[in-house]
Amino acid sequence: MSRIILVLFLPLLLLSACGGSNESWENEKVAEVGTRITADDVKANWKIESALGDEQRIQLKILKNDGKPINDFEITHEKLLHLIIVSKDLAYFNHIHPEYKGNGLFEITNNFPAGGKYKLIADFEPSDGDSMTKMAWVDVEGSEKASVPVVVDDDLVKSVDGNRVVLTMDSAEANKELTLKFTITDEKTNQPITDLEPYLGAIGHVVVLSEDGERYLHVHAVEGQGSGPEALFETEFPKSGVYKIWLQFQRDNQVFTVPFVIKVD
Repeated sequence: MSRIILVLFLPLLLLSACGGSNESWENEKVAEVGTRITADDVKANWKIESALGDEQRIQLKILKNDGKPINDFEITHEKLLHLIIVSKDLAYFNHIHPEYKGNGLFEITNNFPAGGKYKLIADFEPSDGDSMTKMAWVDVEGSEKASVPVVVDDDLVKSVDGNRVVLTMDSAEANKELTLKFTITDEKTNQPITDLEPYLGAIGHVVVLSEDGERYLHVHAVEGQGSGPEALFETEFPKSGVYKIWLQFQRDNQVFTVPFVIKVD
């Protein structure tokens, strides 16, 4: 009789052991997922110092909240980090890509047009982490220029270096998905431009900043577009107010930047 009882209990013991093993494995999976880096886990330390001539050296150190540097980053839109520089009056805009020095440190020089306050915006993605943005206002030494007022455009048509760009939108309402459509033609011939080259892996690049510099949108192009004359970007404005939009596209290995100012209801 005892031998039969042992035979009956043995499968139960095996099932119990297997169940415990599966539970442990599931716990390990949960713990592993929980280690993913989010924006709340990361801080950015900015430093600006004089370099050669009129240039300033910008250093950005990306750290975890415990002070340890983040060492590994993913390439997004062909770069490890995108740095946007905008003056307080939104008159100056630059989109550059610092060199990674290792140990969480990125560095680049920039020739600021004048002293004063500038918004620095960094887009990056740590390995095993989320895509994120870190922003800061910084003071740049030097003589300041008179502030240029931000004025809403009456006509969303701009010409830059022979390129005529028209911006059209279905609407301009906050918290509503919309498509920004840019149509590019030759200013002299009025013929459609169809030789746009990929810029950062897409037909173009769009950055949006609110008038006060506090709300930032990094807008991605609709996938599968050709080489012009139209370039489509989907976005959503978080609040009503005045926003400045910068479109960047490339032709003949030259990057063109076209600004627009709109009011969002």
